[in-house]
Amino acid sequence: MKNTLETRLGLFVALAATAAFLLITTVGGLDKFRPGLQLHALFTTVQELKPGDRVKMGGVEIGRVEKIQIAGDKVRVTMKLRPDVIVRTDSTATIRSAGLMGQNFVAVDFGTPEAKALMTDQIINTAEHPDLNAVMAKLDNVASGIENITKSFAGDKIDNLLGPLTDLLKQNSEPLTESIANLKSISTQIAEGKGTVGKLIFDETLYASALSTVTNLQSTMEDTSQEIKLALTDARKMIADINAGQGSLGLMVKDEALYREATASMTNLKEILEKMNSGQGTVGKLINDQEFYKNAKLTLQKVDKATESLEDQGPLSVIGIIASGLF
Repeated sequence: MKNTLETRLGLFVALAATAAFLLITTVGGLDKFRPGLQLHALFTTVQELKPGDRVKMGGVEIGRVEKIQIAGDKVRVTMKLRPDVIVRTDSTATIRSAGLMGQNFVAVDFGTPEAKALMTDQIINTAEHPDLNAVMAKLDNVASGIENITKSFAGDKIDNLLGPLTDLLKQNSEPLTESIANLKSISTQIAEGKGTVGKLIFDETLYASALSTVTNLQSTMEDTSQEIKLALTDARKMIADINAGQGSLGLMVKDEALYREATASMTNLKEILEKMNSGQGTVGKLINDQEFYKNAKLTLQKVDKATESLEDQGPLSVIGIIASGLF
């Protein structure tokens, strides 16, 4: 091979092309020329995200951030994903950090299998991840609040709070001592099984009696429950018989002929009562005829006077009157 200018120029071009290819592959710029799914995500803040950062799904890299630009009051992040990746319409993109001081990346969840797949140039749902600076600011505020609380309880403020309590304890030291002694005596008696409470705790006979009472009560409740179940069963059977038209109640409820007869009887009774109220018939006249009422009253008065005269006569006189009446 001749060491000519053309040869050296060809080697230089080949080396430059190889270096450019390696450089593009290393920084991920080759992805711009590869086919794939291009999606957009709108965030309020992208924190420290920059073009070339990774896009992951389930911890596996599926693409790279291609471009970041302002879109109104949002930040549009354009991502280039592998063509074999399926991102669904209910998937969510979130900016996360690989560690406390790690590089940011975009995390995309799987979504649900029932959702449709996103097409290229569509917008994916987003969720804002808490900013580390905001979290640290909140922690700083919490620490400042705790510091202020500790300062409020320092020095003379603690004395101002505890002073009245200390004075109260000093003024009532003897009653408090007596109360503590009484409590100690009572607890000692209870521990020895003395008194009502002590017997309640330590008396085996009382325990056995209480256990027996509870057992009897439980047995009674079980019997009562069984009786209630039987009563409910009988009630259900009775209702079923009535619905089936069996028995007297069933016939009264279901028998059309009996219903018609009862209706006819009530109609007749209604007509009779109407006639009685209007003074028709014997009973109606007895109820509504004032002349008959006066005659009946005079007759009763005469009978009453006749009985009084009979009472004034002796037995023989009464017999004579009856005999003279007969003969």
